[in-house]
Amino acid sequence: MAKLYFYYASMNAGKSTTLLQADFNYRERGMRTMLFTAGVDDRFDAGTITSRIGLSMPATAFDAGTDLFACVARAHAADPLDCVLVDEAQFLTADQVAALARIADDAGIPVLAYGLRTDFSGALFEGSARLLAIADALIEIKSVCLCGRKATMNARVGADGRAVSTGAQTEIGGNDRYVALCRRHFVAALAGTLPLSTGSDSPAQE
Repeated sequence: MAKLYFYYASMNAGKSTTLLQADFNYRERGMRTMLFTAGVDDRFDAGTITSRIGLSMPATAFDAGTDLFACVARAHAADPLDCVLVDEAQFLTADQVAALARIADDAGIPVLAYGLRTDFSGALFEGSARLLAIADALIEIKSVCLCGRKATMNARVGADGRAVSTGAQTEIGGNDRYVALCRRHFVAALAGTLPLSTGSDSPAQE
């Protein structure tokens, strides 16, 4: 029976790379996939899933108004699908997550969704919250904090090198704006006691 899977992680844990590897595995076996990615993520070419190590694949861009079930149903009717893969799943609405569950339950197509669990303030994204609630399987992709412990939080870094504690939930960025931290260092960063660096530099040690 098809299942809905949620692969979640902090920033820069390799979610897109893992998705693209799963897609490759399906296609290598002659199976057909359909890929989705958030239209709001404009760091790379529109309608493309791109990993930090240079892998990329075209995908269907979605926004809050996209009917995912209808998109998949049309593609499946034309040429049967073996798997649906969704990148940046945190940007899904709760209704779209329900549509992914319906794809698995009613259409019998496995759905693999990849995304962040929490935002820069430590709050759940709408899509992630619903996926955590109803997905058949939850798989954590691990990343490492500056201290060597597992990174579970995403600190947004301001121009002054300090963690940002207020602002819009969605602000697109990569290593230039976000640092993955364990909970202890995330709290310290928000409190202003842990300066942060971005890019190729490591976050400052306490």
